Amino acid sequence: MKMPQSAALISGIQKMVLYETRARYFLVGSNQAQTKHRVLKIDRTEPKDLVIIDDKHVYNQQEVRELLGRLDLGNRTKIGQKGSSGLSRAVSAFGMVGFVRFLEGYYIVLITKRRKMADIGGHSIYKIEDTSMIYIPNDSVRVTHPDEARYVRIFQNVDLSSNFYFSYSYDLSHSLQYNLTLLQRPYELWLSAASAAEEEVHTQSKQDSFDIFEDEGLPTQVVYSLQNEPYYKYVWNGKLLERVKDIVHHSWLMYIIHGFCGQSKLLIYGRPVHITLIARRSSKFAGTRFLKRGANCEGDVANEVETEQIVHDASVMSYTAGSYSSYVQVRGSVPLYWSQDISTMMPKPPIRLDQADPYAHVAALHFDQMLQRFGSPIIILNLVKKREKRKHEKILSEELYPAVINLNQFLPPDHCIDYIAWDMARYTKSKLCNVLDRLSMIAENVVKRTGFFINRSSFYCHTLRPDDRWGDVGGHITASGRVQTGVLRTNCVDCLDRTNTAQFMVGKCALAYQLYALGMIDKPKLQFDTDCVRLFEELYEDHGDTLSLQYGGSQLVHRVKTYRKIAPWTQHSKDIMQTLSRYYSNAFSDADRQDAINLFLQVYQPSESQPHLWELPTDFYLHQKSTMALPQDRRSYTLWWSEGILSYLPVAYDEVSCEENMKKVIVKRVNRFDESIDIYTEFFKPYEITSFDDTFCIAMTNSAREFMPKTVGVDPSPFTVRKPEETGKSVLGNKSSKEETLLQRKTAASAPPPPSEEAISSTSEDDSEEDRDDDGSVSQRSTPIKLLTESGES
Repeated sequence: MKMPQSAALISGIQKMVLYETRARYFLVGSNQAQTKHRVLKIDRTEPKDLVIIDDKHVYNQQEVRELLGRLDLGNRTKIGQKGSSGLSRAVSAFGMVGFVRFLEGYYIVLITKRRKMADIGGHSIYKIEDTSMIYIPNDSVRVTHPDEARYVRIFQNVDLSSNFYFSYSYDLSHSLQYNLTLLQRPYELWLSAASAAEEEVHTQSKQDSFDIFEDEGLPTQVVYSLQNEPYYKYVWNGKLLERVKDIVHHSWLMYIIHGFCGQSKLLIYGRPVHITLIARRSSKFAGTRFLKRGANCEGDVANEVETEQIVHDASVMSYTAGSYSSYVQVRGSVPLYWSQDISTMMPKPPIRLDQADPYAHVAALHFDQMLQRFGSPIIILNLVKKREKRKHEKILSEELYPAVINLNQFLPPDHCIDYIAWDMARYTKSKLCNVLDRLSMIAENVVKRTGFFINRSSFYCHTLRPDDRWGDVGGHITASGRVQTGVLRTNCVDCLDRTNTAQFMVGKCALAYQLYALGMIDKPKLQFDTDCVRLFEELYEDHGDTLSLQYGGSQLVHRVKTYRKIAPWTQHSKDIMQTLSRYYSNAFSDADRQDAINLFLQVYQPSESQPHLWELPTDFYLHQKSTMALPQDRRSYTLWWSEGILSYLPVAYDEVSCEENMKKVIVKRVNRFDESIDIYTEFFKPYEITSFDDTFCIAMTNSAREFMPKTVGVDPSPFTVRKPEETGKSVLGNKSSKEETLLQRKTAASAPPPPSEEAISSTSEDDSEEDRDDDGSVSQRSTPIKLLTESGES
């Protein structure tokens, strides 16, 4: 038996058509080329139960037509009568979000419109544009309930057409580093561990008539197709698919994420480089600004978002043979038990510590999750205020700092949590200090500690012309490149304005190293006012606006241009409007949005025996489930990490080739040219007529078209510093009113129009509020960086 030469990601069902009869729904799914079809049978005679039968057979196009013809003929009222068809086409779809039930029967939620947002090595990433929610039981068996319509309205308040993303073949819940290292694992390490599962898959495949192997032996060109279990923390329809996950074939299951996805093309003398920004919002302890603060009892924090920037040399499209680099950073609320009471209608509610945690138990649970997913070092960048005459933000720093010290005393010195405290708002007011210069120093230190991911080894030119900074880059070096170990965790109070600017500066520093590692620039340093940085800054502003709308109810109040102090005077009026919008959203619409999120994520499941969702005085016990029962095994206060994590540090435990991780991978042998893994067929679609003008690569933001000056004789390099009047796009002004309106409309958390009767004092994130009690200036010699370990900033 010849050993397969490579591994590939398998694609799921991409097109669906729902047919209906009086007794059943038939969901017919196919691949992109419509050469293989599967059929789901959904019973409509059960008033409250979900009965689904997965037809194990895989049909070709002719067979599925014959099947539908027989169903149509068999369900007509009179045989031979053509007037009343027994099988009618209900809706066409591109994916299944899941099934949900309130007080009556089940609904099925289908994606009816999509839009391509990014492409990673031929794997397309789509944004949901529209959905359809269809009630399954027919009218003859429906048992009506007076509150059903209200639950449906609450559920549909989560606008699935706003910033929900999916992919048929690429796992969006994991990072690029995880997905690529999974394919690069040696076969002898994981095939032995997964041999039993592989035999089971092959046996089932033959029963399903899905096995392409003939009895006389294997074909010569065989690869392993891999399908990995998603990281459910960032999956938003996990509960909606839970009911059918073990019933249907895995190709029906499609997991969606919530957050942001954007991609732009950087042209370097005609050589295309794709820069992709993906933000994954956590579905654990999810909610709105003032209603979800701090952490719950399981270590999940509010407003937790994992941001990944991917740099891809697009001159080679192959996912396995191309050159890719990625860098990941995280934002999230301070991992303590704290909240803010909004019942007083104050613009700036006081911060309240809800529960004493002397042994930092909840912080231990949170950092244990981070060590398992990212490895070490975990670097905390705390941007809250440190000097206030009326103690407000300082309360959080005074609790977080001792918690980190307490946890570090039990960790090995090489893997301790680094803590950097810097009062960014205070230094913004000072005329003597440059905020972005300080952030650049911190960013350089962080990137050197954590490193970044790249799937190729260093160029020979790096040896011929070595750079001093390149030799100090951390991470874990492998035979095929290097991987990122550890992560930067940035927080302020809201994790919106200040956090987005800090993450942009760290991302800008990492981008320089990524381009240098890919051989695009000769030194790992990028300057402001270049086409490259302007393109990257625009991506990060869209990223920050979207995340701010989802959590805070308005776009960013302070942007990178604000901290550079080059924002135009018209920006101040826009900031006031965003502040009003954020206040109005927090005061009047956040409670309804929180109810919708709780119902969509199935944190609350309606039942006849419990109060309705709108009757609950608080949702505290929905998100703090373990407080209702005494735990059998209490976690140790000293050995606070999960078993097995320390032995693999600094590498993340989730990326290690151990037996436990290999159980999460579905392994299947397929032909190398099978449509489910053939990226060429999916990307170029040779079976249909396409136009170059309609392709995604033409439509995406292009540095040469959008930012490069149109005059003749100008250096076309995107790394040349240009004056504001030389660029192809206005760099001082923000988005046009049309773009802002579009972003407001396309984001789920956009607030209703703010009241215009009175001017309300600033209620934006606390970094936008000039605290009148603070001193007016800061000494330039003040040290803004505070480290627990000596290995940090020199």
